[in-house]
Amino acid sequence: MMINKKAVFFFCNDLKKDPVANSVIKCCEEMMDLKQSDIVIDESFVLEFTDKDNNLFQFVKTKDVISHNYKYYLPILNKYFKDYNFAGVVNWHEGENAPEQILTAHTIGDVPTGEFGNSNPRYFKNIINAIEDIKNETSLDEFTTLTEATHWSGTTYGEESKLITEYSVPMLDIEIGSSSDSFNNKMAIQVLAKALVRVFDNDEPLKTLLCVGGVHFEKSFADIIKNKEYNISIGHVLPNQWIVSGMYDDEFGFEKLEKCVNSIEGGIDGIVFHDKLKGTYKEQCRKLGEKLNVPVFKHKILKNPKDLPIW
Repeated sequence: MMINKKAVFFFCNDLKKDPVANSVIKCCEEMMDLKQSDIVIDESFVLEFTDKDNNLFQFVKTKDVISHNYKYYLPILNKYFKDYNFAGVVNWHEGENAPEQILTAHTIGDVPTGEFGNSNPRYFKNIINAIEDIKNETSLDEFTTLTEATHWSGTTYGEESKLITEYSVPMLDIEIGSSSDSFNNKMAIQVLAKALVRVFDNDEPLKTLLCVGGVHFEKSFADIIKNKEYNISIGHVLPNQWIVSGMYDDEFGFEKLEKCVNSIEGGIDGIVFHDKLKGTYKEQCRKLGEKLNVPVFKHKILKNPKDLPIW
């Protein structure tokens, strides 16, 4: 049998370290006919499932959240899952002022240091659309589907951000937030579990935006990727606080922006900046737009996708 596309998902199995992943993998095991593969990681067999289109999905149980011990997991990723189309890490979202009852996903990168993981905007949109669709089918109305700013939790755990670029498969963190009520919501867990195997649902070409400025959960950015009427997605989201702390207004900042664009599969069709972004950063966006010959525009016009200067 010829395998079509390949995706791998990681779940930290230790409830003390991750309050969500263990429940989601258990749910996958209950819902899908998962077979044992011959790969063993952290003393557990990797499980797998092949869909009707011969796409392979593998499920890896780990002792740690992979980004929190990336020095250990990176060689494993590159040994077993190097030529894959997509990688997803299922975990949880929490934090001060974090919104409640959310299902969320984000691309991988450390914005301040300008190290970005590869991003596949088509698969990002597919995952978000699948979460939103399944959430609506199951009437989980109290939850909201969101996207987050690009980040990587490894830096919080002392891991070096340049390691991000050493695994080339496009990766997303896929999360439930932001408190124990949400982490343990059985329907939310089911929605996430079902959405994972729909990452390859759609392969129509789309328009990709680089989003600059705004807050961690920027609604206008989430809304454009959730919009199924328009084939528009997002490559990375660089929020205001980290482009300021990363000094994106100087020549090294411009290089970081270029590195960011180079990590987006298929490149970008436009740059959107938040209105409240300071002038020096807007100027960098315009300069990048000129260099790449793509339009640069304000986030407010995302409300009318058909009017965007990308068509």
